[in-house]
Amino acid sequence: MNGNGAPPRVGDVTTVSALSAASAGSAAPAPSAASSAASASSASSRTKLERGRGALGPALELVHTGRAPTRAVLTAELGVTRATAGAVAAELEALGLIRVDSRPGGAGGTQGRPSHRLSIDENGPVALAAQVHPDGFRAALVGLGGRIVATAPGKVTVSADPAQVLGAVVEAGAALLADTGRRCIGAGLAVPSAVAEPDGTALNPLHLAWPAGSPVRAVFAECVKAAGIDGPALTGNDVNLAALAEHRHGAGRSAQHLLCVATGHRGVGGALVLDGRLHSGSSGLALEVGHLTVNPEGRPCHCGGRGCLDVEADPLAFLTAAGRTPGPEVSLLQQARDLLREEYAEPTVRAAAEELIDRLGLGLAGLVNILNPDRIILGGLHRELLHADPERLRAVVADRSLWGRSGGVPILPCTLDHNSLVGAAELAWQPVLDDPLGALGAAA
Repeated sequence: MNGNGAPPRVGDVTTVSALSAASAGSAAPAPSAASSAASASSASSRTKLERGRGALGPALELVHTGRAPTRAVLTAELGVTRATAGAVAAELEALGLIRVDSRPGGAGGTQGRPSHRLSIDENGPVALAAQVHPDGFRAALVGLGGRIVATAPGKVTVSADPAQVLGAVVEAGAALLADTGRRCIGAGLAVPSAVAEPDGTALNPLHLAWPAGSPVRAVFAECVKAAGIDGPALTGNDVNLAALAEHRHGAGRSAQHLLCVATGHRGVGGALVLDGRLHSGSSGLALEVGHLTVNPEGRPCHCGGRGCLDVEADPLAFLTAAGRTPGPEVSLLQQARDLLREEYAEPTVRAAAEELIDRLGLGLAGLVNILNPDRIILGGLHRELLHADPERLRAVVADRSLWGRSGGVPILPCTLDHNSLVGAAELAWQPVLDDPLGALGAAA
């Protein structure tokens, strides 16, 4: 029996748990020739084991990101034999992470043979995801595949004490875990600030009342531990994490050089995914696009500059340009979205939208010239501006950028709801994706 109560599986890879059990015993003395053969067989098994265990993480990531819907596709993507892919899938199923359809169905390989379908185990473990923004905070449980399992109602009060806020959001997450009875593999937090590495400090929480340099990762980890939640507790910038989620599960799939620009509830942020990895710079501070100057005579910015994208193209800038006074009932982002969706035909609203589109287009054109992305995705209010007048935005970017003139860069809306929350969960899931057996064994 393996460590999950299942019998050893037959295949060209011995399962990790089965091999460990087998190696615990000792064999009786045997003639030297037989002993040599047994030794060679054992070495071969160890090699196969290492190969199989090394494939667990890549296999799980393929299923997690939807790139391996069947065992045949998994076999091809991993470059292994069918038996190896079958054993790896069975091990991931035994860990409670995926499900393997017992009956092959549909064309799964290049020869059109039916293949076992692979899917996320809907009853599997979850990550606790948390997000803090100027208008409130929210907690959620997120499973593999970026699926939000449960969310706590969003709160609308963010105090000047990071420990108080993070304690409240972790408490809400712990309540979700208690209600659902799910196993938790770790926790991730998204904050509207650059998060400096390696210390995990919020370098510039400009739209929160938190002190610059607040040790948010350490405080979050303490709150998670105090709540009795096992696993790592990690923290990142909200737009970085939104880009990570969209690259794995949304509008950024398959992009090699993905640029994400988005409004938060206040301000503007950016992120870059290069060759599948989030580019955070030498100390976690890359792509502070909110502080690109797009209007030299524009509004004063919190950073000390003037006319930055952060204050020229965020929800407050749109409401102000449209002549609307924000109310306290709902978030600034929601008020801006509602105004754009419901009153776009009104001349002042349309003029405000066009002004923001032009400012955003200037910023994107500069980023295209510097970064040469193969895709741009827009989130927050920018997604709504793209829907309102896609041709105007694309024309500004094409007109002001060298690469835009040479053929254009696809500009698409983000597609995930709560993508920063999903991205926060990706932080917690990463150790499991790297080494499923090691991470889940350590968390058990």
